[in-house]
Amino acid sequence: MVGLGAGPSYGMQSMLKDGHKHLSGLDEAVLKNIGAARELSAITRTSLGPNGMNKMVINHLDKLFITNDAATIVNELEVQHPAAKLLVLAARAQQEEIGDGANLTISFAGELLEKAEELIRMGLHPSEIIIGYTKAINKMLEILEDLVEKGSENMDVRNMEEVVLRMKSAVASKQFGQEDVLCPLVADACIQVCPKNLANFNVDNVRVAKLVGGGLHNSSVVRGLVLQNDAVGSIKKVEKAKVAVFAGGVDTSATETKGTVLIHSAEQGSNNRLVNNSEILKYDFFSYDFNSHLKTTLKLRKLRVEELIKAVADSGAKVIVSGAAVGDMALHFCERYKLMVLKVSSKFELRRFCRTTGSIALLKLSRPNADELGYADSVSVEEIGGARVTVVKNEEGGNSVATVLLRGSTDSILDDLERAVDDGVNTYKSMCRDSRIIPGAAATEIELAQRLKEFSLKETGLDQYAIAKFGESFEMVPRTLSENAGLGAMEIISSLYAEHAAGNVKVGIDLEEGACKDVSIMKIWDLHVTKSFALKYSADAVCTILRVDQIIMAKPAGGPKPPQQGAMDED
Repeated sequence: MVGLGAGPSYGMQSMLKDGHKHLSGLDEAVLKNIGAARELSAITRTSLGPNGMNKMVINHLDKLFITNDAATIVNELEVQHPAAKLLVLAARAQQEEIGDGANLTISFAGELLEKAEELIRMGLHPSEIIIGYTKAINKMLEILEDLVEKGSENMDVRNMEEVVLRMKSAVASKQFGQEDVLCPLVADACIQVCPKNLANFNVDNVRVAKLVGGGLHNSSVVRGLVLQNDAVGSIKKVEKAKVAVFAGGVDTSATETKGTVLIHSAEQGSNNRLVNNSEILKYDFFSYDFNSHLKTTLKLRKLRVEELIKAVADSGAKVIVSGAAVGDMALHFCERYKLMVLKVSSKFELRRFCRTTGSIALLKLSRPNADELGYADSVSVEEIGGARVTVVKNEEGGNSVATVLLRGSTDSILDDLERAVDDGVNTYKSMCRDSRIIPGAAATEIELAQRLKEFSLKETGLDQYAIAKFGESFEMVPRTLSENAGLGAMEIISSLYAEHAAGNVKVGIDLEEGACKDVSIMKIWDLHVTKSFALKYSADAVCTILRVDQIIMAKPAGGPKPPQQGAMDED
């Protein structure tokens, strides 16, 4: 029933303002919610897996995104439907908590809702479906514990081979075919910044610098920070340097000097000239020597700037980093005292610079204390692919930032490579927390489907149908992986079931050969924590959507919407 506030007031119409909407019942509320959420999952499903297709998304600011990263896609789509928004929130929670698996969260939720719709049309009540799904979630978590590879919980996070093994599937899902180049780069950067206490690993310490030109094979890892701008002065390279950071800029604060002229007699204004006997053209007052006052002021300012720069040089600093403007006079004296000057406009970049060098940012230009100075092995300006960048290296102890220098032909490719690197870094953070692994390549999903179907036969109530459908939903993963790779889905799924029925729980899909193989041979493993969180978040979102039986929308606030403006630029 949709009430638009017209006609005589009765029921819901008498209670709410004109212009409200009220949807209730299975057909209007539950099935419409399911339909909206399924539409969203249909968008992201074709991007699942290594052969996932890219989406071209143009957001409200006319910015173009070409990616198969589900988290980026749903964030830029600006989803309005409240039920579909729940899936977006689940994907966002997965992205923030784990950093990977957002696509699985949305796609699996869409599949669960599709099966729930079938059950509703068969005559089951949503409450019975929710009870069945809840039992299936708990059973699923138990089965996942059984599928964990023995010995994987004891892992050295500083061992490159073990890190790459766990990171490979996350990076391959974004950049299939490039994972053998990208994974060692990301693993190297993560191992460099890994603290003694693994729980304190910060993903922000692995930076990404994107430079157009070259190819992925030209990419490298820099132990330190890469600033994408040139040094301000003529000094371009300094080694084993102490660093002083000034957040407020390198210049003296300009004072407003006001000059006042007092006229005591008419003779002082004797240089007046009358034009047409009426208009006073000009007053020339020379009772006050402005020229000499200006010279004195400039001289004092010059001495003050020189005194400040000399004090910084005497403290042992060889590099000055400014968070704001660098004055011409200050730059002149920096050159005289052989100081390298860098300008970092972003306050976030300035904080990272301080973290890399161990320096403390000072508010204004003054002599820094020894404990406020940072240290860098080398600060140099290098030309990479036609662009000048400043590389701050810290090879020895105390290093806390590493930068992955990415090269690619276009901005879109570089953006997608950056997302793959982010996924790799987040996977490293997850394995610092829980390093257990389970079979990848849809082997885990088929095993879950088979065991849940067996579990449903032991149940006696109507919820057994919901548990069976929950198990069936896992077939979505091998089916989607096969379809995206152009393989026959039904043949692959049936041969997977046959292998798993024979007790080969590690058999998954080899997408390159289009056959079923043991994942321990292919070395495709997923993190247990990523899979369990993704499946749990999607099942929780589905149960929340199924619990809704009425949608009541008040009249939107405000008057008519303003006319659409033209496209805005990126700034």
